[in-house]
Amino acid sequence: MEHFEAAFLPNAGEDLESADNIDVFVDLNDGTRWSATVFTLAQLATIMERWAATGEALGGSYFWCSDGLIVRDAGISNMTQVLVGLIETGEFTQILQRVDE
Repeated sequence: MEHFEAAFLPNAGEDLESADNIDVFVDLNDGTRWSATVFTLAQLATIMERWAATGEALGGSYFWCSDGLIVRDAGISNMTQVLVGLIETGEFTQILQRVDE
């Protein structure tokens, strides 16, 4: 992209346009590096339902992660467009975790 380079870390053989839980590293043109774990709403529901059965996270009653970014739709192209929007609106640094400090 014009203002950044994103490196998504899919599982082996994962279909990139159906990815719904994936880590990403973002390098901005200013030399800073950022990270996030991107989840879809549907994937969060699946995780929380599983935790309700296993007892994790108070029986699936909450979800928390320090660099989590929740998107509506799956797929690397959709997630990239969200990143573009976050950079354009200036919200990027409030949401992703800086990792180069």
